Amino acid sequence: MAKGTTIRMWRRTIFVLVVLIAVGFGAIIFSLARLQLVEGESLQTRAVDQQLKDTSISAQRGTIYDCNMKPLAQSATVWKVVLEPAFITDKNREKIADGLAKILSMDKNEIIERSKKKTYYDELKRKVETDVKDEVLKFKADNDIGSGIRLIEDYKRYYPYGAFAASVLGFTGTDSQGLYGIEKQYDSYLTGVPGKLVTAKNAIGTDMPFQYEQKVEAQNGSSLVLTIDEVVQHFLEKNLEEGVITNKVGNRACAIVMNVKTGAILGMAVKGDFDPNNPFVVADQTEAAQIAAMPEGKEKTAALKAAQEKQWRNKSVSDTYYPGSVFKMVTGSSAMEEGVVNENSTFFCSGSIKVSDRTIHCWRSYGHGSETFVQGLCNSCNPVFVQLGERLGPDKFFKYFTAFGLTAKTGIDLPGESRSIYYTAAQLNPVELATESFGQNFSITPIQMITAAAAVANGGYMVQPHVVSQIIDADGNIVKSADTTPKRQVISTDISQRMCKILQTNATIGTAKNGYLPGYRVGGKTGTSQKMDVFQKTGTMQYIASYLGFAPADDPQVAMLVFFDEPHGDSYYGAAVAGPVFSRTMEEILPYLGVERKYTDSELAKLDVNAPDVVGKTITEAKAELAKMKLTPKVYGSGDKIVSQVPEPGKTIPQNGTVVLFTDDSGSSKTVTVPKLTGLSLSAANKKAADAGINISISGAALTNGTNPVSNSQSIAEGTKVAPGTVVTVGFIEPNQVE
Repeated sequence: MAKGTTIRMWRRTIFVLVVLIAVGFGAIIFSLARLQLVEGESLQTRAVDQQLKDTSISAQRGTIYDCNMKPLAQSATVWKVVLEPAFITDKNREKIADGLAKILSMDKNEIIERSKKKTYYDELKRKVETDVKDEVLKFKADNDIGSGIRLIEDYKRYYPYGAFAASVLGFTGTDSQGLYGIEKQYDSYLTGVPGKLVTAKNAIGTDMPFQYEQKVEAQNGSSLVLTIDEVVQHFLEKNLEEGVITNKVGNRACAIVMNVKTGAILGMAVKGDFDPNNPFVVADQTEAAQIAAMPEGKEKTAALKAAQEKQWRNKSVSDTYYPGSVFKMVTGSSAMEEGVVNENSTFFCSGSIKVSDRTIHCWRSYGHGSETFVQGLCNSCNPVFVQLGERLGPDKFFKYFTAFGLTAKTGIDLPGESRSIYYTAAQLNPVELATESFGQNFSITPIQMITAAAAVANGGYMVQPHVVSQIIDADGNIVKSADTTPKRQVISTDISQRMCKILQTNATIGTAKNGYLPGYRVGGKTGTSQKMDVFQKTGTMQYIASYLGFAPADDPQVAMLVFFDEPHGDSYYGAAVAGPVFSRTMEEILPYLGVERKYTDSELAKLDVNAPDVVGKTITEAKAELAKMKLTPKVYGSGDKIVSQVPEPGKTIPQNGTVVLFTDDSGSSKTVTVPKLTGLSLSAANKKAADAGINISISGAALTNGTNPVSNSQSIAEGTKVAPGTVVTVGFIEPNQVE
């Protein structure tokens, strides 16, 4: 009995063992199958991750060039200082930490702690300049440090011209990623492909030495060739900045120069802007001081952020505004295209016009009386354009509003372009139609306005505004080129040419004469628009003063829009504020671009002449030479012959001006003081200059058929000591031209 029981127990034991073995092996087989077939790929990846470490190697960001291949943004070599803790011992830890702390301006204790890590690679500091790198190398050499500190090449973005075209270029972040402007828009092209430094790890997780590394080289980014011309941009920024200061502009200013036939942006400036080398520094010193004086906290942080975002914002593409009277060129062109008006159509302006239950006023309260369409545009007469809107009607007005690109973004290759705000044809009741006809009650961006004006000037074609002409790869191959094919034709070539002629008349004898340039056949229109949103919030009306023109009017090449937001100087009107800036800028841009001057007979009669060379001649000979050119001599010294003259030979001098002649060396020390020459009539300025012993060269409205030009600028500041006979250029405007 006992024996049978024992046998049965053995059998049961053997059975249980067999089952356990089967289950155990089954579990093992199942686990192996799961590990191999199901989780094999992920486990392999984890194993590689445990055994290898990837360190990114920066690619060199592409260069941004102007249209003449001048670098506007480029990446230069800097360095990463890398600690190799696995090579650092207690013997040299203190020395290394002490030396690097002084060179890198870091905390010594932090470096000591990081030197104890189980790794061969720990980035201590990035973007280190070459002079600091040299200090690190010298420190290593002086202290016989082989391993423990490494230097790896890196890149840092530089903008060689500083606060120049900043709103267009934008800037990059700490990891060289584009954050604003072109840098952001074309980041995928500029960035390139980072390389890799693959490092092996040992069993305890410590990086293996550099002989176990594998390096995958980075692919450098592509470069951009802009349509921006560095010279044009400099002229634009200089004169815009002067305009901001002179007119005490409260809410920044912008200006755009465009090739009307291709849409290429030759210049785009915003003031106040910022230095892209230090984009987070508030450039407006007054605002920066106010923020600095605030107590630490959320309010200060918010104020700093708002100031930064304001200076980064590209006003030319991101801000909308009522265009005001510059829009009249669009309404006029549309009406002429539809045949509801021609140059000789007659109107009557009493100073206001009744539309439904509203009275809409002309800027001239007593009216312009009877006038033709051309005269109405040159007078910037609101009632004339109200009637043009009525003749077009809502549907046709909105048809051209859309065709001129004012209901959609232009698609310019810059980030942050805003949408326009407008009434549709169905929403255009008589009052809205009337006010929109002369540029009020709808909001567009400056880039939309100048693009529409380009179509008015270039034969009627809508072009694509753009700032990048080509993308070129690291080997210099062209990857992409801008398409300059026009989108559509909005008005006929005939209407375009006729409107250009009208706008040339306006810039010569009309309300836009403050932008007049002798010889360049400028066509232009001024604008003074109200900021109704500000008025509704504050109860105080603010204005935008603008001037939009192009040249030469008989074959337009270049258009320019100047825009001042909230001027608080002597005037807020477009003619007085923006017109002179347009004139001064175009006077520099057009000859640089090779646009030929063609003078009329009346312009030739007013031109300055070049001073003849009379040095070395006797006093009698010199006087005779000057008399031939109707120039007056004034002699200083006791010698018999002329040893020097002012103006120098070949320099310009006004007709009937005075040439000062020196007959000995004593004259070189003689000076006179430049008087205040602004705020004067032409005759008063001439008299004051003559009394002071200097010459004046006039520019602006005094060269037109203006009735009461007043001087508003002088090229040499009041109180400056100069040689007798020095020529000071004095700019004139017509202050009564309020549009």
